[in-house]
Amino acid sequence: MNAENGDIDELEAGKIRLIMALRRQGIRDARVLSAIERVAREVFITGAFEEQAYDDHALPIECGQTISQPYVVAFMTEKLEVGDRMKVLEIGTGSGYQAAVLAQLCRRVYTIERYRTLLDDAVKRFASLGYHNVTAMVGDGGKGWPEQAPFDRIIVTAAAPEIPLELVNQLKVGGIMVVPVDVNAGRDGQQLVKLTRTEEGIDREDLLPVRFVPLVEGVARES
Repeated sequence: MNAENGDIDELEAGKIRLIMALRRQGIRDARVLSAIERVAREVFITGAFEEQAYDDHALPIECGQTISQPYVVAFMTEKLEVGDRMKVLEIGTGSGYQAAVLAQLCRRVYTIERYRTLLDDAVKRFASLGYHNVTAMVGDGGKGWPEQAPFDRIIVTAAAPEIPLELVNQLKVGGIMVVPVDVNAGRDGQQLVKLTRTEEGIDREDLLPVRFVPLVEGVARES
């Protein structure tokens, strides 16, 4: 066995351990687990952290951002209740990992990133891995993607200072958004929230405490 094959075997073993760990932590949706199993997380991680691809914790990526902990990705995706005919909006492309998981589960993913460097790298990954149902753009995530609205589902991978009503308005009636929201102006951390748009307004379900980078207005200036 050469070193390269040894690395592949170790990554596969890590993936198996991760799926087992997610099951132990309560992830039950077989479609979500299968999607995570099919996505090569190591492709979305650069440099010295690649060997930690299937460890269950967040890792740093470029532009001072992070790739989320696999459990959080699985939990948010499960709570999103994605169907295979749905159109999903993601706010915060990052490395592209969450969008890649969603691409296994729905008809089309629209994803917005404020850092062009991150978006360009993510788009290359989508192309190389054959995720042709992902459409990406650089933009202000807080404004959503009104030209493509309404969406069946919206997932936000950065913490909003309050419920993002502009995004809620881009949901279909019956649509679901999963979003981290600051608690007490961020002084008490963040709460992951599930919002369901109804004819009358919004139903809210608080899910669990989380820690995400903040949702920042505008497109990032990069040197």
